[in-house]
Amino acid sequence: MATTEISDLTQIADHPVLNLLNTVPMVDGALVDSLQADADVLAWLSHAGFRSIAKPPAPRNSLLQAARHLREQIRTAIEDREAGNPINRSVLNRMLSQGSSHAQLIEHPDGTFTTERIWPGNTPQQLLAPVAEAAADLLAHGDFNLIRRCEDTSCVLWFYDRTKSHQRRWCSMASCGNRNKVAAFRKRQQSEAL
Repeated sequence: MATTEISDLTQIADHPVLNLLNTVPMVDGALVDSLQADADVLAWLSHAGFRSIAKPPAPRNSLLQAARHLREQIRTAIEDREAGNPINRSVLNRMLSQGSSHAQLIEHPDGTFTTERIWPGNTPQQLLAPVAEAAADLLAHGDFNLIRRCEDTSCVLWFYDRTKSHQRRWCSMASCGNRNKVAAFRKRQQSEAL
């Protein structure tokens, strides 16, 4: 697994599709892909709230390759949508056509009921179909005024700004936000000292 654990990247963007894009963070000045094997994709699917299966489909790393391809197609589509350019829908629509799902009634221990969408998971495309559906929904219904990249120039992470004021600037206040606030403070101190 890469330096940045998959679980560290599953909640930062506040949207599962943007979290998928964030599986390629900048670490020590270089892009690092957190998805290195089929097992990493299954772990990401599970952390992101998508149903996963116990073992990856054959052949080995076919799920990894399909996930990386889908991720880059989604990245391009989001960048195009954000820039107001036409979106190439063919890959996403092909992935959507591979998935079929059905609802299942679930009873919980407290006696309440919910429904859960069940997706087949026999092929990489079927496993990734819910991600493709979430991407299509984001592209169709997402507020692209609130879908942003971190303002830290050394960061490549995305987020959906769901804050009340819609003034979120950083992928995380604990990392990029704090680093930039400290740098701004030091710069102010230096200019006041002159």
